[in-house]
Amino acid sequence: MFDALSDRLEHIFKTLKGQGSLSETNMEDALREVRRALLEADVHLSVVKEFITKVRTEAMGQKVMKSLTPGQQVIKVVHDELIAIMGERNEQLDLAAQPPVVVMMVGLQGSGKTTTTGKLAKRMLDRHQKRSLLASLDVYRPAAMEQLATVGQGAGVDVFPGRKEENPRDLATQALEAARRGGHDLLFLDTAGRLHIDDDLMQELEDIKRLVNPLEILLVADAMTGQDAVGIARSFNERLDISGVILSKTDGDARGGAALSIRHVTGKPIKFLGTGETLAGLEPFHPDRIASRILGMGDVISLVETAIEKVDLAETAKMQEKIFSSNFTLEDFLAQIQQIKKMGPLSELMGMIPGMKQAMKGKIAEGEAADQFKRIEAIILSMTRQERRKHQILNASRKRRIASGSGTSVQEINRLLKQFVDMQKMMKMFGKSMGKGGLKGLLGGMKLPKGLNPGSMGGMNLPGLGPKR
Repeated sequence: MFDALSDRLEHIFKTLKGQGSLSETNMEDALREVRRALLEADVHLSVVKEFITKVRTEAMGQKVMKSLTPGQQVIKVVHDELIAIMGERNEQLDLAAQPPVVVMMVGLQGSGKTTTTGKLAKRMLDRHQKRSLLASLDVYRPAAMEQLATVGQGAGVDVFPGRKEENPRDLATQALEAARRGGHDLLFLDTAGRLHIDDDLMQELEDIKRLVNPLEILLVADAMTGQDAVGIARSFNERLDISGVILSKTDGDARGGAALSIRHVTGKPIKFLGTGETLAGLEPFHPDRIASRILGMGDVISLVETAIEKVDLAETAKMQEKIFSSNFTLEDFLAQIQQIKKMGPLSELMGMIPGMKQAMKGKIAEGEAADQFKRIEAIILSMTRQERRKHQILNASRKRRIASGSGTSVQEINRLLKQFVDMQKMMKMFGKSMGKGGLKGLLGGMKLPKGLNPGSMGGMNLPGLGPKR
């Protein structure tokens, strides 16, 4: 979501760091470019004005102007101000009440309320062991109740069997009573939306709020709508006093302006970001981590959390032993690729590693890495189990069969095998060195296999992702 803004700011600060010293002139030039970058990212005008004013005040201070690294000091100022406008910290759901805690999900039609409701309920079950009841109050949109039932089944949570003939207000009170009888911890009310904000919609939502007294009123706003999302958030907040916002569809072509504007304009926090259609695609909104991603500083904490959540750590520990021995096979390599894919798109993972996004820019085109992984998987899956475990038996005839089955070429198979063998050699050497002084002993005079450059990708090319020969 922040890629375009991140690239623009990176270019601006690279120029600024090359100046050696700061003056009012080059600082104003840089701030003018920052202002333009923020406006192009759909950040609200009032937010941009206040942001630039605060950055100018801090950056023109004596501490920055006389610093030995003024460019880096300015980046720190921008980083701190980004955090300030988005909120100082992540704000969790307020669950401190007698169960069932009522959570109203509101928003316009098409914003992703129903899917987000399922995502949130699943997260509460998986992370906090909270049992939820989902209830659709949308009696207007065709198949709205059926959609929520399907989402609830996928999330593994209960769904209140409402009827379209009922009034939404009655459905809300019936669902609350059902949640009490069922001993549920949470009741999620998936309310109706409209294509635009109108008084009938707001009056219905106000009535439901009065009847069930929700502890949380969460606005689901489509990040793709840019500055409109800010206006929508303001309108819902004025009528309902929302407790927070969930930005949906942040994995699309959104420019990030809504994320940088909503807290400042409404005073209400963004609590989650929705990514993708899967029910696991929901992450807490951490202003400090988002600011670091925007400025290309990475987000190692989120990377570690993602790994802990989605990777089988016990299996990974076993795999580590095999990697540093001579027993690492193509079958094991396939398992490693599948573990990486569970963590999300490779471009997102690289964005969480400090400096990696800039280092890899232009080396792997957007989507190319994912395509290469698919081709590697296809090649390995087209092999027999014996061939995966003992690649040395792959002769010309076998390679032609694998190429035909995987939709690739013999040349691609040869390239994969060569790079896999190179990786095996290096990992075996690494394993031996761990008993001879560890990593320091390995790097001191280690002769790498031909074609492996210690200055790129940590000293190795991923099989299938290296330069074509």
